[in-house]
Amino acid sequence: MDFIEICTIVMKISLVFFMAGNLMEMGLRLNLPDAIKGLKDIKFVIYTLLWGFVLGPVIALVISRIMPIDEPLAIGLILMSLAPCAPFVPIFVTKAKGDLGYTAAYMFLVAIGTIILMPIGVPLLVKGLTVTAWAIAKPLIIMILIPLLIGMAIRGRSLKTADLMQPVVKKITMLFTVLVFVLLIIIYFKGIVSVMGSLAIATQLIFFFVLTTLSYVSGFGLKHEQKIVLSIGNSTRNLGAAVAPLFAATAIAPEAIIMVVLSLPVMVLFPFLAIKMFGKKAKD
Repeated sequence: MDFIEICTIVMKISLVFFMAGNLMEMGLRLNLPDAIKGLKDIKFVIYTLLWGFVLGPVIALVISRIMPIDEPLAIGLILMSLAPCAPFVPIFVTKAKGDLGYTAAYMFLVAIGTIILMPIGVPLLVKGLTVTAWAIAKPLIIMILIPLLIGMAIRGRSLKTADLMQPVVKKITMLFTVLVFVLLIIIYFKGIVSVMGSLAIATQLIFFFVLTTLSYVSGFGLKHEQKIVLSIGNSTRNLGAAVAPLFAATAIAPEAIIMVVLSLPVMVLFPFLAIKMFGKKAKD
């Protein structure tokens, strides 16, 4: 077993802790009364599901057909489109003076939506990916649903315990987050370098710009505090959920994973862009 094979095994194990830790941490700090307020807003729920699991994937599919990129890169883009919302979204929503209650509702909706709709969407949108719906759903249930429910159960039973555990889980998760992306870069370094001259990054810039801007300006009937949640949420992706189907698949080109890895700096940029473009609306 060589160094890269060892790194791959460690990375897959770390990915489980990265995703599970993020969702458990979310459950530990999820204020249900605040989240319920957002879940009762039918317009907000519709916009969240529409942009997260209908328009987002359709836009990714169209862009991947227009831009002359290789099929594995297009697969990576489509998988990202089916996994909205990074764990750090609340930090940017706070900076943009958004509604944290709606943020909780948004993150809960997209977490459940990813588990239900990614196993359906991947076979429909990604041709040539040899993987069953259950093979996609199983790691998502283990790494998203169960940790989220555990965190919520702990908070429901004891706020004090949840408040004590949350910063500890967050720190441990951050360590695994760094480890996952360092290992991904080590494992796929040659591939990352090889696609830098392609249109992969340009394709991502177009995808994230469209989602960031249109999800905000099309939020008719919502206040800035709610629209900015949609904009920032759609400007980021759950990269762990995006790569999970690739590890369950057979004979998948590594460029698909590389496409997901390359999106990290891009999706850190666009929440700042959303704040820059729409933050002034908070004063209106």
